[in-house]
Amino acid sequence: MEGVLPPGSMGWPLIGETLQFIIPGRSLDLHPFVKKRMQKYGPIFKTNLVGRPIIVSTDYEMNKYILQHEGTLVELWYLDSFAKFFALEGESRVNAIGTVHKYLRSITLNHFGVESLRESLLPKIEDMLRTNLAKWATQGPVDVKQVVSVMVFNFTANKIFGYDAENSKEKLSENYTRILNSFISLPLNIPGTSFHKCMQDREKMLKMLKDTLMERLADPSKRRGDFLDQAIDDMKTEKFLTVDFIPQLMFGILFASFESMSTTLTLTFKFLSENPKVVEELTAEHEAIVKKRENPNSGLTWEEYRSMTFTQMVVNETLRISNIPPGLFRKALKDFQVKGYTVPAGWTVMLVTPAVQLNPDTFKDPVTFNPWRWKELDQVTISKNFMPFGGGTRQCAGAEYSKLVLSTFLHNLVTNYRFTKVKGGDVSRTPIISFGDGIQIKFTAKA
Repeated sequence: MEGVLPPGSMGWPLIGETLQFIIPGRSLDLHPFVKKRMQKYGPIFKTNLVGRPIIVSTDYEMNKYILQHEGTLVELWYLDSFAKFFALEGESRVNAIGTVHKYLRSITLNHFGVESLRESLLPKIEDMLRTNLAKWATQGPVDVKQVVSVMVFNFTANKIFGYDAENSKEKLSENYTRILNSFISLPLNIPGTSFHKCMQDREKMLKMLKDTLMERLADPSKRRGDFLDQAIDDMKTEKFLTVDFIPQLMFGILFASFESMSTTLTLTFKFLSENPKVVEELTAEHEAIVKKRENPNSGLTWEEYRSMTFTQMVVNETLRISNIPPGLFRKALKDFQVKGYTVPAGWTVMLVTPAVQLNPDTFKDPVTFNPWRWKELDQVTISKNFMPFGGGTRQCAGAEYSKLVLSTFLHNLVTNYRFTKVKGGDVSRTPIISFGDGIQIKFTAKA
């Protein structure tokens, strides 16, 4: 076959360049691992992570081409730690291909899509946010990453399988936090390693989820009309929905929403506390919304949410910079050529979407938080250079849910509270975003 492999280094035997990949970058800019190699080799290069040969692409055209050929040239793939962690091997793979992926999108949209948000979830989301903001205002400075993580997890888990955080012996959000803290690690499942602890916490979670499933199956009176109930009903028609698979499905959806949303909300606090003019304009927009209401204490409506022009710019700018995952991973199903290079069958392709969203040619001063830049950007530029929820056939089904939670949070925050950063705010990429010593925020209710 014509074509050559992209330039690059495969690093050391077995571990490749994994150690360089997990060294923290001390800013929100592209991870140094990617940036240095882009400067040395160009936008497409080869490397080796945890023993896997990988082609890394920061090139928009190549990324688009690969996403368009999902199912023919490539399929979804995860780093080994992720694959082992989610049991993406063997019979109960959550590697949502074909019918399984269609089902996953469909059930997620059923419970977290636009219709569900508009018809039933919006007031519940607002109630949850109001309750938590009121609680934080009585507590002195709070570590926002910690409290936001607990809030997001408890709410999403309640909607998925009826988790009641207040009356549960298990603090599941703590489990998830421990899992995340040891997640980007070498997949060595031996006692004493971070990954081993990670897997133990995972087993505990899956057992609890399976117990909940078995309880519902044994006693239909416990039905709540939630995600789990729909999965139980669908067991009659979908063969892959087994008592072992459904807990993994719930686990995966919780994992995805927990980290991305809590990190984005925490970054929002960092950006707002450093940009008082943004808070000023947000406050003006939201106070105008409240002023137009017949009853100022009534809840947010869908029409009000859709009218939030500046808020949408703030949300977009936060999502553009945050780039929670380091990239999208796909595995080549056969040899193919793209951009003059050969991608060999079995190799992994890492599509670095953050490179597009942090490209200085499109976004001037890309790591500067500037919501007003969205006034100047046209739709074509946005569609090519802004993919916070992935792309191709696997665009995140929870995208609208995430945006609604962020917007509703901002609405209740700026209309009812003042907030100041007490300490913290340093961020790093490892390559996912972490907050070092956290961000301490003091909330005060407005008179």
